[in-house]
Amino acid sequence: MSAPLVEAALAPHGEGRAGEEPATPPPGRRWRFWRRILFRLVGAVIVLWAAATFTFFVQTLLPGSRATLLLNEQTGQQKQYTAAQLAPINHEYGFDKAVIVQYFDYIGGLAHGNFGTSYEQHQPVLTIIARQVGPTFALTLTALVFAWVIALALTLFTTRRNRLLSGLGSGLEIVTAGLPYYWLGVLLLVVFAIDLQIFPVVGGTGVTGLILPALTLGIPLAGFLGQVTRDEFEKVLEQPFVTSARARGMGDLQVRLRHVLRHAVLPAITLSGWALGALISGAVIVETVFARPGIGNVIVTAAQSRDVPLVSGVVILVAAVYVVANVLVDLAYALIDPRLRAG
Repeated sequence: MSAPLVEAALAPHGEGRAGEEPATPPPGRRWRFWRRILFRLVGAVIVLWAAATFTFFVQTLLPGSRATLLLNEQTGQQKQYTAAQLAPINHEYGFDKAVIVQYFDYIGGLAHGNFGTSYEQHQPVLTIIARQVGPTFALTLTALVFAWVIALALTLFTTRRNRLLSGLGSGLEIVTAGLPYYWLGVLLLVVFAIDLQIFPVVGGTGVTGLILPALTLGIPLAGFLGQVTRDEFEKVLEQPFVTSARARGMGDLQVRLRHVLRHAVLPAITLSGWALGALISGAVIVETVFARPGIGNVIVTAAQSRDVPLVSGVVILVAAVYVVANVLVDLAYALIDPRLRAG
């Protein structure tokens, strides 16, 4: 058998000779991929509706009067009020309507892009979120980049090198994956901000103020990504097309980067879709530890005062991040492995 045929036989589905692009899926199959994306978008609408509905009923059906909470916030006192004193507040915010009527009013507003006005801050919810979401997104995206860099470095340079390096890399992944955000954040803060004075202690909004909070979020995630990538990486190293690539004279690092990594990262990319939403949730803790601006303090304060429009707005934002991230994961799958566009 000729050398080209041997290479083609040893390569996995969609892998041809080095330097060749996989065959483009037939047009008749390609529409399935886009149909899957369309179903994802329809599912996104359902998820966002469910998130808004759940948050609304949890906040409105909790014991206690929302009008009392609002008056206590406004006056700075903690006391009970008479029905006559609460009546203007109940009428202004629609609390005197049946819960189901309040729900449909709220969902109808969302359908028209109106997220309502914050009960406590007396500003449009979208204005409040827009003002605070930038620092939070910058933090979560930077943390995701840090997590991928750490995970890929550990995988590339320790997997199947020798027993010591492999054990060290695997051990680091297990330890870091179990680190709690609060403990890790305080540790980094004490060592690098207070003792070494390399980074600002609190409130840093520049690049230097972003590094420690992003590492606090990114290091535990790197452990999860690294474990998943390492397991798949070890399996791919045993595939025949890797042997074929080495036989063609490719160096070990080139084989790992060009052939093995592309297949090994697919499971970890799935985790990245989940991780973006999880990082935003973790940002609530990290923003508190490092006294950073963001939606963390907004959601905590709004939940305490049962500010339904603001709480729902933040919850919908987090749900939207999950949904968009999963759609992007599908697209990333197709870019990394074109066979999936034919599925």
